[in-house]
Order: sequence, then structure tokens, then C-alpha cells
Amino acid sequence: MGDFPRSVSQEKMKVEEKSDGPSDGSFSDLPSLSTEEEQKLDRATLWKRDLVIVPIMGVLYMVLFLDRTNIANARALGIGKPDGLEGALNMPSNGYNTALWIFYIPFVLAEVPANLILNVNKIRPGIWLGGQMLLLGILGMCQGLSKSYGGLLAVRFLLGIFEAALPAGATYMISMYYTRREAAVRFAWFFNFALAGPLFSGLLAYAIQNINGAGGYQGWRWIFIIEGLVTIFVSFFVIWLCPNFPQHAQSWFLTAQERDRLMYQLEVSRGAETKGSAADNVPIWKVLTDWRIHLLTMCFFCCDVTASSIASFAPTILTELGYVTTIAQLMTMPVWGAGIVSTFIITWLSSRLNFRTPFLLFSICLQLIGWAIMVRYVEAAGIRYMSLFFMSAGTFPQMSILMGWLSANLRGRKFLAVGMAWMVGFGNCANFISSNVFITTERPRYPTGSHTGLAFAILGFILTSTAFLLLYLCNRRRDATRAKMTDAQRESYDELHFKFVY
Repeated sequence: MGDFPRSVSQEKMKVEEKSDGPSDGSFSDLPSLSTEEEQKLDRATLWKRDLVIVPIMGVLYMVLFLDRTNIANARALGIGKPDGLEGALNMPSNGYNTALWIFYIPFVLAEVPANLILNVNKIRPGIWLGGQMLLLGILGMCQGLSKSYGGLLAVRFLLGIFEAALPAGATYMISMYYTRREAAVRFAWFFNFALAGPLFSGLLAYAIQNINGAGGYQGWRWIFIIEGLVTIFVSFFVIWLCPNFPQHAQSWFLTAQERDRLMYQLEVSRGAETKGSAADNVPIWKVLTDWRIHLLTMCFFCCDVTASSIASFAPTILTELGYVTTIAQLMTMPVWGAGIVSTFIITWLSSRLNFRTPFLLFSICLQLIGWAIMVRYVEAAGIRYMSLFFMSAGTFPQMSILMGWLSANLRGRKFLAVGMAWMVGFGNCANFISSNVFITTERPRYPTGSHTGLAFAILGFILTSTAFLLLYLCNRRRDATRAKMTDAQRESYDELHFKFVY
């Protein structure tokens, strides 16, 4: 099935472990192509993946993130008004907080099972992801048609069920198509697509205010209806264009030669992951209890406390800083824009220099500055507005680097399916915290929310440092163990134990 061998020599694996990246395109065991032809083929394959995988998964996540955060804009559009979201649905004082966290109960519980179903590969990824996105769009519209507070809660619970498979599935697809070194920057693009969702949501909310009352619906209802229609529209393109897994990639996407070359590079980067390999035969209980997954997920959890706080409460906080509702909607856009720019710069440098930990710790320090300003409660509104920029610039680079870091330190489809799902799923449990610590009666200072955000940023710094230390010590122990082995023993050992990156 092509010109490339299915097995990868252990010598090449060792070179890959040392470099933490794809080889330079010249493989001594590929006599059918010259070095120049191999490099040309590698560029073409990477270009195709970047034009198809990242945009499709990124747009999918952007629309999901937009649907997830539009309730914040809907609330801000009519905050304190009888025809606003809370007034029209007769919400209790903690009703908005409940509407936020009820979404995440099924979302968290269904993440890992959904990715394991996707991993079985009985349903084409495009059908699995696009079909659930279609249902999500319909339910998103139903939020705008809700006649009661109970109806809104029911719809948001269902939204959590059908969204569960999508972000975890999208990150899993990226992990399956890119080598360990390539994945970091692609996760940055992926998360920046997500940040573009609430960025445009603020602009859309500002525009929708002008159609308040059209068709007998308040403006906040139109936010849900219009954004739900966008989700439905995009879902058809996901069903149509989303590729299969690499080994079954369609011919319109990758030629047989490109597909075999990609499979070769992925095996060089991660080791054998095909059915029946050592990595594939690892018991599921070992995957579910792996410390790497849980420690790095806790790091993600800590940074997501800030991310979910920005997403859910930035429009409200800006309104309470004294800005009118319409201006507050627009003023959220530069905050998200800062996150996009920061993510590109920091993640590119991290990938270029092949270091994760220093850039993660630097990003956490930016987070800490933002939360410190909120805790101190500086009187000047401009300074408190600036704190949101520090939070955004420090939070979102962490998410993409952590996702790439976990992916780079896992081997085998089971590990990737569970690891990506658990990081996205359990990591999003941070929303349970952020949705309950910004207490309405404490506005505008929100001391509980600010102190909680600061505490989790500090915890994230500690956990990230701990992850670095443990991975470093594991590498030292691995090298010492391999030094005592024969070549045959090393070959068997290296099928499961590879060099960690940090």
C-alpha cells in the first residue's frame, strides 16, 4: 500500500526521542525517494493537514465556544431589566449561576465515553462530530425560545450532553494527525479559533440590540436563535469535509503515498500505535489511572478557572465598572483579542525553542498579576479593565501548551482518546467553581471570585512545577534502566517507555 515500510527502526525512534520532533525527512530505509523528494512530500502533507484538519476542528470549536459563552452576552444585554434574560424568565438570585453549571454535569461525565466510542472507529468522525453539532445548534436555538427558567435549565442540560463529544473529539483528531513537535502550534491555532467565538459574539450582541423586539422576541433571545442557526449551518460542512483517521484518510485529502508517509512519521514520533501493538494492548484501567493524565489535567483545571471566569462574567464585570451595556459588549472584544495574540506568540516560542515549562510559568505569572489587581480592587476602572487583559494573555497560552504537552507525553490511541477527553472534560469542571464564586450579592467587588481565582493560579504554578520535576526524574530513571539492558531488551522496553518532554 505505497512505498513506505510499516515498521520503524529503533535507531530512528531513539533519534526522534532526542530531538522531540519529526526527522529531517531523510530516512536511510526509504530508498524509493531522494532526500529532496521526501522533503517535498513532507511539506505537501503538512500543508494539506494544516489546510483541512486545523480549520475544520478550529471552526467547530469556535462555534461551540460561541454557543457556550453566548449566555453571558445575553445576560449583559438586559441586566437589571424586566425584559432581560433573568427578568423575563423570573430567575432566582442564583439562577444565572445555576444555568451555567448545570451544563457541565453531563458535559464532564460524557467526555471520556464519547471519545472511546470515536476511537472504536465504527462511526466516521465527520458523522459523529457533525451530527452532534447539528443537534447542538437546534438546542442552542431552543434557549432563545424558552418560556420559563425551568425550560432554560432543561435545554442547557441537553446541550451539555451533545457538546461533550465535540471538543474532546476535535483535540483527539489533532493529536492523531500531528507529531509530538508539530502538535503544539496546531493546538494554539485550535484554541485561537475558540477565542474568536466569544470575540465575535460580543460584536454580534452589540449588533443584535438593534433588532430588540423583532418578531416579538427580546434582543437576548435573538442572540441564542441566530448563533444556533450558525451552528446548524457549520455542522453540514463538518459532516461533509471532516476526514477519517489518518490510516483511512480519504483520497481527496491525502494520496496513498502521502497517507503512508504520514503514518510513517507518526510512528517515528510516537511509536507503534496500531491495533495489536504494545501501546494498544495496555489495559484500560492503566490508562484511566495514569498520573500524567491527571496531573496535567489539574494544571489545565487551574488555568480554566480563569478562562471560564472571563467567559462567563467579563460582560457583567464591565457593565458594573460603569460602562453601558452596549459598550461593555464591544469592550470584551479586545480582551479576547489579547488572548489570541498572546497564544500565538507564546506557543510559537515554546514550539520553536522546544520548551514548555518556562512559558507555562511565565503565563501563570501574567494571570497572577490580573487576579492581584482584582483582589486589591483598584478604584480606577481602567486599571481593573487592564486586569482582564493580563488574565486573558496569561490563561489561553497555557491551555494550548498544556494540551500539546499532554499529547506529546502519551503513546497509543487509548491513551490519547482518554487523555484528551479527560483534560477537556474534567478540566472544564472549573466552570462549576467560576459559576458559583461570583456571587451576585457581592458585586461589584466579587471578593470570593477574585480570591478563588488567585488561589487557583498559585496552585497551577505549583502543579506545573511538580509536573516538570516528575517528568525530569522519570527520564533520568528511564535512562538509567536502559543503560543496564541488552539491545534486544531495549527494543522491547522502548515500545512502551519513551522519553518525556517538558
